[in-house]
Amino acid sequence: MSAAPDVIVIGAGVVGLSAALALQARGLTVTVLDREGPAAGASAGNAGAFAFTDILPLASPGLLRKAPGWLLDPLGPLSIPPRYALKVAPWMLRLARACAPERVAASAAAQTALMDLSKAELIPFLAATGTGPMLRKEGNLQVYEGEAEFAASLPGWQARADHGIAFRHLTAAEMAGVQPGLAPRFTHGTFTPGWYSIADPRLYTLALADRFRAQGGTLERAEATALLPVEGGVEVAAGETRRAGRVVLAAGAFSHRLAHTLGERIPLEAERGYNTTLPADALDLRTQVTFGGHGFVVTRLSTGIRVGGAVELGGVDLPANFARADAMLRKAAAFLPSLRTTGGEQWMGFRPSLPDTLPAIGPARATPRVTYAFGHGHLGLTQSAGTARLVADLVTGAAPAIDLAPFSPQRF
Repeated sequence: MSAAPDVIVIGAGVVGLSAALALQARGLTVTVLDREGPAAGASAGNAGAFAFTDILPLASPGLLRKAPGWLLDPLGPLSIPPRYALKVAPWMLRLARACAPERVAASAAAQTALMDLSKAELIPFLAATGTGPMLRKEGNLQVYEGEAEFAASLPGWQARADHGIAFRHLTAAEMAGVQPGLAPRFTHGTFTPGWYSIADPRLYTLALADRFRAQGGTLERAEATALLPVEGGVEVAAGETRRAGRVVLAAGAFSHRLAHTLGERIPLEAERGYNTTLPADALDLRTQVTFGGHGFVVTRLSTGIRVGGAVELGGVDLPANFARADAMLRKAAAFLPSLRTTGGEQWMGFRPSLPDTLPAIGPARATPRVTYAFGHGHLGLTQSAGTARLVADLVTGAAPAIDLAPFSPQRF
């Protein structure tokens, strides 16, 4: 029988694998378990952005103002399947409470600290894992329909300016110089040149898995179903019982189920995201374009043009509703008239989201030998390197690089 590893990481998405690599760098032996294998979930189908400028939490008064209108459209930016409405109601109530101005200010400060750490950690992490050539720095263009929508965005841009984030507001004519072919309905825009992206999020996550294995790590396809603290370690039920000195729980939208086996109830919900990836020649796309009023983005990846986003609060068990992906694609064709919409591949995945839109990073209540690292919502890729640093600090007993109190799994 092989020796028990120092750490078992549950989850082979971008957060789990980044944490596993950071733990290896601290000299620990690591095994990663995942129910489907690496890059099988949201880490494969996201928009590929390192959105370090998104320092404002999604839970905000602005969201409360928009949400009722969005919810009236079953194919709009935010929807709840009727049969899931009762189940998600307590989570929605927590979200509404998190939109109070004083709580938004605290969440924004915490989000900013994690974003700054994640950006500082990214380039060294890419260099250490041999994935640096996959990084792109092509910026992001957010577009607005009319003066009122643009004006509503200005307080958020002021908050970014106060933090030293560079951007420039553009007229319609100036936008054409950044991204030709936008429909004339978009009269204003804001370009963020420091926006990073990855060539393809799935290929990046698979590259991390390859690096982890090449450095002696073990990656197994196995579904963890329960955690049990024992003397000197933690037992993981995953088909057979496994044991390690410590466990890192980074299982995305399924993480709360394992936390529940430790007696902990964490209000994690799955934001179901949809996209269509079109052939690479579907559009001459020069920067990522965000249609914020419609809740989706268009991104150029090495593997194609991805049109995706929106939020469907429907849990992990309901069947996919690909009419949502179709609706986004129709809008994208109207907004970028030269876009060719044939030959695409549709996808749906689960973003693990907590109601204050901050992740859970910290020890389990039952035992400090279990470290939680989940609930990043739309920002798993963005915050992966920073979260990996924090997980490595917690597991090795080092002082965390930032204050983790706002991210406490017990804050609810």
